[in-house]
Amino acid sequence: MQPRNMSMSGVVDLAAVKAAGEAKAKAEQARADAARTGGARAVPPAALVIDVDEAGFERDVLQRSAEVPVVIDFWAEWCEPCKQLGPLLERLAVEYNGRFLLAKVDVDANQMLMQQFGIQGIPAVFAVVAGQALPLFQGAAPEAQIRETLDQLIQVGEERFGLTGIAVDPDAGAPDAVQAEAPAGPYDALLEAAASALDANDFPGAIQAYKNVLVDDPGNPEAKLGLAQAELLGRVQSMDPQAVRKEAADNPGDVNAQIAAADLDLVGGHVEDAFGRLVEAVRRTAGDDRNTVRLRLLELFEVIGPEDPRVTAARTALARVLF
Repeated sequence: MQPRNMSMSGVVDLAAVKAAGEAKAKAEQARADAARTGGARAVPPAALVIDVDEAGFERDVLQRSAEVPVVIDFWAEWCEPCKQLGPLLERLAVEYNGRFLLAKVDVDANQMLMQQFGIQGIPAVFAVVAGQALPLFQGAAPEAQIRETLDQLIQVGEERFGLTGIAVDPDAGAPDAVQAEAPAGPYDALLEAAASALDANDFPGAIQAYKNVLVDDPGNPEAKLGLAQAELLGRVQSMDPQAVRKEAADNPGDVNAQIAAADLDLVGGHVEDAFGRLVEAVRRTAGDDRNTVRLRLLELFEVIGPEDPRVTAARTALARVLF
């Protein structure tokens, strides 16, 4: 997909998300309050890249856009160009040292935001400045062209809205040279209970325990992996393997039959077979059936882990059949 619309023109109406003027007013009030108390606290470089969902969009994007331009990267795990563009944008966010904030939106988990921005394909990059959204580009783009666009964006923010960016302290959040043993994390007890339930084949209990963690911490990697494993094992627990495989062989166009067989493949250690079966099912289907298969394939990716080369190969195959 080629880049397009790399310009600062074309304001998108965000009324459907939240009233931009109200968000700007709130953010300006927060800035004024911070100034009265000695200024905003400097943030570590890692805080310049944030994950954003629909629930936190007003706070993390609209309100923040009154103090710093917010660049939004719409991406998905299965999108190969996203894997090239995302790390580049993250590196530039740190290099620009607080002159813009990078907000990453997973479109699979935030379909409403994708629709409200009118996105037809990913990766897609927008900016929000003082509550107004500007389309930057769609698709991968050369670094030099992206830098030029970011420079224009920052200039617009400074000249039209007086946005000065975020103060960055490279030492903020750094660990002390000598530290006491780290205290138990807020979810350690829940995660331990979930793992114990999983070991005892109490799959409903494990699923609920992992979900309890994800309610407060949606990105918790241990909980995401554990939930994917518990759900998979719970699904196959009552299956008749012989009947499932016969059904899949007799009905290659039956989406549910292929999904069930893929679950069995994965539990049996036949990872490539499971992924290949579902990629082929995606290729043959359309509409809701295709989306159902695709989502199950993404769930199975979680079980194996994103760094596994078999997952990488399957993502590439999935991208080919989707696009």
